[in-house]
Amino acid sequence: MKPIVAIVGRPNVGKSTLFNRLVQRRIAIIEDQPGITRDRIYADTEWNGRTFTLVDTGGIVPDPAETLTGLVRRQAELAIAEADLVVLVLDVRDGLTATDQDVADLLRRARKPVILCANKGDIPRLQERAVEFYRLGLGDPITCSAEHGLGTGDLLDRVVAELPEGEPPPEDEQVIRVAVIGRPNVGKSSLVNALLGRERVIVSEVSGTTRDAIDVPLVADGRNYLLIDTAGMRRRARIDEAVERYSVMRTLRAVDRADVVLTLLEAPAGVTEQDQRIVGYVHEAGKGQILLINKWDLAGHDEGARGRFLDKLSAGLSFLDYAPRLFISARTGQRLNRVMPAVAKVAEACRRRAPTAELNRVIAEAASMTPPPGEGGKRLKLYYATQGGAKPPVFLFFTNEPDLAHFSYRRYLENRLREAFDFEGTPIRLIFKRRSRSETQ
Repeated sequence: MKPIVAIVGRPNVGKSTLFNRLVQRRIAIIEDQPGITRDRIYADTEWNGRTFTLVDTGGIVPDPAETLTGLVRRQAELAIAEADLVVLVLDVRDGLTATDQDVADLLRRARKPVILCANKGDIPRLQERAVEFYRLGLGDPITCSAEHGLGTGDLLDRVVAELPEGEPPPEDEQVIRVAVIGRPNVGKSSLVNALLGRERVIVSEVSGTTRDAIDVPLVADGRNYLLIDTAGMRRRARIDEAVERYSVMRTLRAVDRADVVLTLLEAPAGVTEQDQRIVGYVHEAGKGQILLINKWDLAGHDEGARGRFLDKLSAGLSFLDYAPRLFISARTGQRLNRVMPAVAKVAEACRRRAPTAELNRVIAEAASMTPPPGEGGKRLKLYYATQGGAKPPVFLFFTNEPDLAHFSYRRYLENRLREAFDFEGTPIRLIFKRRSRSETQ
């Protein structure tokens, strides 16, 4: 496994800015407001030939209560517990504070190697103030400016020098990336924690607790997965803070890099307009998708409830009839044992390629059962088809008149392909092209 380096400190000392600087891309949310980063955020980075996992954490405050700040502190403590090395970020402009000392005490109890990073030291006068941090008794502070990149190379040199040796990951390892998305407070983090079997992301009744996309590895039935927990996607009119806007963008990017998306719907609420937008984005992105109707334990035990809910799904999400539906409860564990096997099946369908000969046999049979449409004395002719790509599967149909391939006939062919090659859970793209004269001859 790659070594893990956790970045910790009190709020607003520049931890997320340092994180983004060290991984050389904008991952953690940065805002001039304390308490922006809440959950742990992971990213791999490399320096001088050493690869390690960097973890950004929320600001630690001396608040043991079960409030949101207490939960953030708990997440930082979990990050420290799993880290091989900890970078304690301090603010030279503020000097040593009582909260800094509280964090240092926490690190001493954890008995983890610590590197002091005296941040915001972008001018000589401020750099001189870093000596104050020797009072923590955690070694020599390294002065840097994460915002301007000053001293970060020295910091990375020190990190690499103190890292334990890690085992290189297998080169042939195939990881299925699974994004967990949905409206705020539908149970995404509860689902991730339940699948992992441990507390990994913040679970709170406060809507919008998760703001960042968080990558969590999972091994199930011998397969390697990467669960991506995301912020709840709100209606655009309700995204008032810049932080919320960043979160929605990050959710959409999480979908873009996923292989399969678990879209959570809330059983008591039914299918909302926002749910339609969310699943529509996943569909247009060409990602495999599974609909998880969560909190089914709260929907009552009426035998007809499941059927009525499925009818609502079919009416509101008619374009998504290919996606599996699972009625679950992340809180009680109801039917959670079916989730990852369904993910594996959908991921395989997304990658599946149909042999050309078999593909054309299926298309010819479909055309004989339901002849292609015609218009104005012309009829659509399907000369041959080939699969042009996967993830999602893309099929090229060479025809005489592509414009005659109406929507209803496209859906008919799509359904025949799904039945023949088991493309459950993945969208299918059908492209109709006019056959060139050279191909006709």
